[in-house]
Amino acid sequence: MNLFDPIQIRDITFRNRIAVSPMCEYSSDDGFADEWHLVHLGSRAVGGAGAVITEAIAVVPEGRISPADLGIWKDAHIENLARIVRFLHRHGAVAGTQLAHAGFKASTAVPWINPGKPVPVSDGGWLPVYSSTSKGFTPESIQPEALTPEGIDQVVAAFAEGARRTLEAGFNLIEIHGAHGYLVHQFLSPLVNTRTDQYGGTFENRTRLLRQIIEAVRKIWPERLPLWLRISASDWTEGGWTIEDSVALAKQVKPLGVDLIDSSSGGIVPTAKIPLGPGYQTAFAERIRHDAGILTGAVGMITSPEQAQHILATGQADMVLLARELLRDPYWPLRSAHVLKQQTAWPKQYERARW
Repeated sequence: MNLFDPIQIRDITFRNRIAVSPMCEYSSDDGFADEWHLVHLGSRAVGGAGAVITEAIAVVPEGRISPADLGIWKDAHIENLARIVRFLHRHGAVAGTQLAHAGFKASTAVPWINPGKPVPVSDGGWLPVYSSTSKGFTPESIQPEALTPEGIDQVVAAFAEGARRTLEAGFNLIEIHGAHGYLVHQFLSPLVNTRTDQYGGTFENRTRLLRQIIEAVRKIWPERLPLWLRISASDWTEGGWTIEDSVALAKQVKPLGVDLIDSSSGGIVPTAKIPLGPGYQTAFAERIRHDAGILTGAVGMITSPEQAQHILATGQADMVLLARELLRDPYWPLRSAHVLKQQTAWPKQYERARW
C-alpha cells in the first residue's frame, strides 16, 4: 500500500490516499461559504489531494463553534457550497464535508480575536448552548443546558437534513464529527456524560446518540457514497474514553454504514496530558484497523512524504489526513510524489514547473 495508490470506497475512487483534514477557517457570515473557502479548498484540490474536506459545518446555528463557522442548517447555504464542490471535482478531488455540532464548545471567539473565550450575545454569540449534561468545558465557559430527549431528536433530524443538503450540493463524502470535545463526544465520554437515562451510563447508552445520527444520515446518504466518522480515540485522561472503547465503537458503527474511522484524540477536558509528537495518534488508527476490521485514517503531525508513506506501507492506516502541513504547502501532494518518485498528474496550467 503506497501513498499514491488509488483507493475505492463504495463507488468513489480516491486518486491517492491523502486527504485534507477539516480545519476551521473562521471566515463565514451566517454560515455561508465565500471566496475564501473556494480558494482555500480549491487550491488543495489543484495541489493534488485525493480528498478535500471542509471545516466542521454546523447542522444548526447554535451548533457552530464560533459565529464565523460554516453552516448547512438552511437550503440557502447549498448554492455557495455547490460552487466549491464543482471546482474540487473538476480538479480531481473527492469533495467531502464534516457534519458537526459543537455542543458546549459553541459560541466561542475566533482565535485571533479572543481565543477560547465565550462570545457575548451582543457581539453575535448565543444562548443557550447544549450538551449531554449541564457541565461546561471549563468553569469560565458558557454553562450548557442538558439536551432533553426531544432536543436529542431534533439534533438527529438536523444531521439528517444536513446530509440532504450535502447531497444536493454535490459532495460525495460525508464525515460525521464525533471528536475533539464537541457534542457527539460529549455523549460518548464518561468524563462529561453523567446522564441517567437511555443516553448515559453504559457504553451502549453513551453511544446511542451517535448511532442514531449515523442511521439517520444513512437513510439520506446513498449507499454508493462513503461515510466517515472522526473520533477521539482516547481522552488521554484516567476514567475517560479509551482505545478499547474506540475499537468497540468501530465494531458497532461499521454495520450501520460507516466506512472509515478518522482516528484523532483528545479535546473533551482541558487538563488532558497529550504526548504530542510526530505521528502521535497513528497507533490508534493501527489498533482500530486491526481489531475492528475497518478502514482507518491517520491524522496528527504527519508532515513528511516519507512519514506518510511509512504509515501506509506498514499497514497502520488506509489513508492519511493532513492539516497544518497543507496550510504550509497546498501543493504537498505534488511535491511528495516527486520525493517518492511516484507518477501523478499535474494541472496542465502548472506543467511547466513540474521538473
